[in-house]
Amino acid sequence: MFAWRESAMSRRSDAAARSTPLESQPRVVLITGASGGIGKATALGLARAGMHLAIVGRDRQRTEAAALEIREAGAGTVDAFIADLSSQAEVRRVADEVQQRMPRIDVLVNNVGGFWQTRHVTVDGLERTFAVNHLAPFLLTNLLLDLLRRNAPSRVVTVSSNAHRTGRIDFDDLQGERSYSGSRAYDQSKLANVLFAFELARRLHGTRVTSNALHPGVVRTSFGAEDPAAVQRTIVPLLRPFMKTPAQGAATSIHLSTAPDLEQITGGFFSSSARVRPSRRGEDQAVAEHLWLVSSELVGLDAPRPS
Repeated sequence: MFAWRESAMSRRSDAAARSTPLESQPRVVLITGASGGIGKATALGLARAGMHLAIVGRDRQRTEAAALEIREAGAGTVDAFIADLSSQAEVRRVADEVQQRMPRIDVLVNNVGGFWQTRHVTVDGLERTFAVNHLAPFLLTNLLLDLLRRNAPSRVVTVSSNAHRTGRIDFDDLQGERSYSGSRAYDQSKLANVLFAFELARRLHGTRVTSNALHPGVVRTSFGAEDPAAVQRTIVPLLRPFMKTPAQGAATSIHLSTAPDLEQITGGFFSSSARVRPSRRGEDQAVAEHLWLVSSELVGLDAPRPS
């Protein structure tokens, strides 16, 4: 969407990175959907832990403001990238920019996501919920895998939801062309997140790159506000006092990104920073492999079967 113009601070940090041995640099965490909500809260928590943050956001003004807030909270380096991840061209462009500007990535947090009650179509002709919630992290992760492998041990953390438990992958109508429901599309995309994380873990076995998924909880954010369902307009306001804060919702993402005892744990689903059993459909390897192949075709990637 936009070409990001590096700030003087970014140029200085890049120069410092080139002159400092990689092993002595802070761990670098790239977070998508980090201009607000759980993504920004995750970035704030990791910045306070001394991480070098790179954030991706769709809106330039909000992303710049978030980068400033995160930088002030952590007193460290924050790189910002602008991209609308509903567009595959934008995903590819931002992946190229990340590889050009970042000396390393130690953790990729696939946080971007959304809910739309009515069916929307992206510039690529795909249903928006499936494109943003599943295909965007699927494509971005694959494009950054070489960078993650080079800096192993590294981690891929994918934000899913307990909504995956009621999801079903409808290969005959993935794009909701014949029948669309906002909640059904969302649940399907969250199940796709779990299947992707587990299949990625299988494909990366032995590489020291781990892949795990998580449920952040029910969090007070503006999630779904762009095109809300009736329940979001009527019931959710009544429940907001009982929902988690964004910082509480970010806790499991932060745990999966930093906990030393998780360095070799892969293919797991976590809630409240503890490993839990996903749904039976979430553990279906045959569906996961088929989804990987179909997703690869939709984003134009070669998809060799795991060895």
